[in-house]
Amino acid sequence: MDDPVIDLHSDAYFMGEALRQALRAYEAEEVPIGAVVVREGRIIARAFNQVELLKDATAHAEMLAITQAEQAVGDWRLNDCTLYVTKEPCPMCAGAIVHVRFGRVVFGASDPKGGAAGGAMNLLQFPSLNHRCEITAGVREDECRKLLQTFFAEQRSKSEEARKRSEAN
Repeated sequence: MDDPVIDLHSDAYFMGEALRQALRAYEAEEVPIGAVVVREGRIIARAFNQVELLKDATAHAEMLAITQAEQAVGDWRLNDCTLYVTKEPCPMCAGAIVHVRFGRVVFGASDPKGGAAGGAMNLLQFPSLNHRCEITAGVREDECRKLLQTFFAEQRSKSEEARKRSEAN
C-alpha cells in the first residue's frame, strides 16, 4: 500500500482555519493561538486559547480541541486525526498530543524557547514514549508569527502606559 500523499494546499487551508481561531483569541485578549482537528478531510474540532477567560492554565487551544475531537470521535484515541495549531505546542500540550496518539501535527510558528515539537525539545517524537507523531512545521508561519508578535507588542505597550500612569499619580 502506498503512503498517502500530503496535500500542502490542504495544510494551508486548515492552518487558515486555525488562524481564524487564533483571531478569536486575539479579539478576546487571549494569547492568539488557534487549533483545529481534522479527520478524513473534515474539521471535527475548533478551539482557541481561553486561559484568561476560563481562569484555567490548561485551557490552551490544543487541549480544548483535543477534548472536542474526543467527543466527536467517541474515543480518546485520535490516531487517524491531524492537529493544526498556529504555534508549536508547549510541553503540556505535547504530552496530551502523544497520549491521544495524533497521527500528525502541523504547526505554524516555531517556539525555540518553549516548543515541544522540535523547538526547545521534541516530545512528539521522543523515543521512549508509547507513540510518535509525524510533524509538519512552518505552515503559514509568517502569518502565525506576525499575529503573536503584534499581540505581545500591544501587551507591552499597554503595560508601559499603565506603568507611566501609575508613576504620574
